[in-house]
Amino acid sequence: MATIDTVREVLVENLDLDAEAITEEATIESLGIDSLDMAELTCEIEERCDIDFGEPTGLVTIGDIVAHIDSLQ
Repeated sequence: MATIDTVREVLVENLDLDAEAITEEATIESLGIDSLDMAELTCEIEERCDIDFGEPTGLVTIGDIVAHIDSLQ
């Protein structure tokens, strides 16, 4: 499964977001993802992808999250 698909699946399941709105260009802010949501997303992604997400800075878009995850695999 592509990383964007994993991120999309986690966001839809945990935050009840519209899957079509979750694109690589979508900003975290425009999707209404707050810091608590981001912490939950990070934990779920770590578990599903078997990675240590860390505490990266500068993540603005879903594409930034995907690129960060891909850099860890």
